[in-house]
Amino acid sequence: MSRIGKKPVPVPQGVTASVEGQTVTAKGPKGELKFVVNDEVLVKMEDGGIAVDPRDQSKDARSKWGMSRTQIQNIVQGVSGGFEKRLEINGVGYRAAMQGKRLQLSLGYSHEVHYEAPEGVTITVPKPTEIVVAGVDKQVVGQVAAEIREFRSPEPYKGKGVKYADETIVRKEGKKK
Repeated sequence: MSRIGKKPVPVPQGVTASVEGQTVTAKGPKGELKFVVNDEVLVKMEDGGIAVDPRDQSKDARSKWGMSRTQIQNIVQGVSGGFEKRLEINGVGYRAAMQGKRLQLSLGYSHEVHYEAPEGVTITVPKPTEIVVAGVDKQVVGQVAAEIREFRSPEPYKGKGVKYADETIVRKEGKKK
């Protein structure tokens, strides 16, 4: 039994959710998102929430039960409050700046790295060593943050590179004489 799947997804005030067949739609102050639930999972509206149940007790249906409930919760949370990932830049001369909708990164290469923000995602640079990626869709926000981090992943000796704000870098000891 899925412990997560048992709980219905609460729909907060200001968000309207609807279930039409296998499609769950949520509209809120931040926008509108849709999610098509797998056929092995049954979705229905119940008194102020969205309930998710497996159609049968097969392993496949039970494995998709909790994941479907989490995806629905993510779209409801995304249209009501949105998602945000914070990145930090460590290293001498490493910095970030915005040029219109394009992120410009100086990461120790012989050239500047430019990253164009996809539709639905906003990138802000409050400080030259801090990047904030925000948006409605959790998957897209995480993907954009991962792509920015990939330009210069943090290295284990000095900790230089782009890392998540809540990430800890396991440091290695340098050479010994």
